[in-house]
Amino acid sequence: MKCAVIILNWNGEKYLDQFLPSVVEHTKIDGVQVILADNGSTDNSIELTRRHYPEIKVLPLDKNYGFAEGYNQAINQIEAEYILLLNSDVEVTPHWLEPMLNYLDEHKDIAACQPKIRAYNNRTHFEHAGAAGGMLDKFGYPYCRGRILGYAEPDNGQYDTIQNIFWASGACMLVRRQDYINAGGLDKDFFAHQEEIDLCWRLLCRGKKIVTIPQSVVYHVGGASLSYQSPRKTYLNFRNNLFLLYKNLPQNKLCTILCIRFFMDYIAAMQFLLTGQWGYFKAVLQARYDYHKDKSLYRPKRKENLKNAIVPYPEEICNRSIVWDYYIRHKRH
Repeated sequence: MKCAVIILNWNGEKYLDQFLPSVVEHTKIDGVQVILADNGSTDNSIELTRRHYPEIKVLPLDKNYGFAEGYNQAINQIEAEYILLLNSDVEVTPHWLEPMLNYLDEHKDIAACQPKIRAYNNRTHFEHAGAAGGMLDKFGYPYCRGRILGYAEPDNGQYDTIQNIFWASGACMLVRRQDYINAGGLDKDFFAHQEEIDLCWRLLCRGKKIVTIPQSVVYHVGGASLSYQSPRKTYLNFRNNLFLLYKNLPQNKLCTILCIRFFMDYIAAMQFLLTGQWGYFKAVLQARYDYHKDKSLYRPKRKENLKNAIVPYPEEICNRSIVWDYYIRHKRH
């Protein structure tokens, strides 16, 4: 099989009914198989897929493994040159997959790529989770070409060039299966959120490259598993971002950046407190506490990553602060 398009699902019957038609219609390519990896759903997801979409292979998992380990479990059972991670709340468009497959076929040094991701509910604008390619600032804050913090730009063609990026969105990421396996896959201890950034950091440190292919376009709802307004999402983003830095930063940068992040995280927590957002305030404090409590569990992973790093510090990391740009310089693009 050339490519397996894997849709990881957990109780997403509503989204499958809404978005599988576009995937089936626009993914009729020789050597490409669409697979539903079901994370132990208790709704009618599997029954719906088997009844209405017999061309889709159903791969039931025995429980909800979360986003990261759910994909690992599925990929371990599938043989394909390329793996496409696709969220269940994504609408694809005609010829969405071919530009990405063709580019990876022609550029063997590229490990992964993503399409242009627009917002399903605001179709002229980029979507939060990926936009036109993921980047990272010098203090470890993720942002995108087309999205800084909570602000998403309208798509006016300003990012219509193929370009190296720091991370490809887990909402729609095409990756070479062997590179995925060699880098260790998604970190199951993240459970969900920023695990794809962690994977891409490892790929870059192993000398691979990641690109965005704007000739491919998809539309993403976002927040299907956790609402963007969820304190649980805030907790996972803050906690996982600290683990991301601890696992991957070289020793000569680790202490400085984590010290700066200590103050920046508590400033964010106080901002939540002063604006009456008690749930978010507690989420940041809990994230900091759990990071320190569980950091020792990540020490072997850090050691492994540094040992395998050909590139100690990827050049794709932006040497500026998006927090400063956003709040002080009022930069939105």
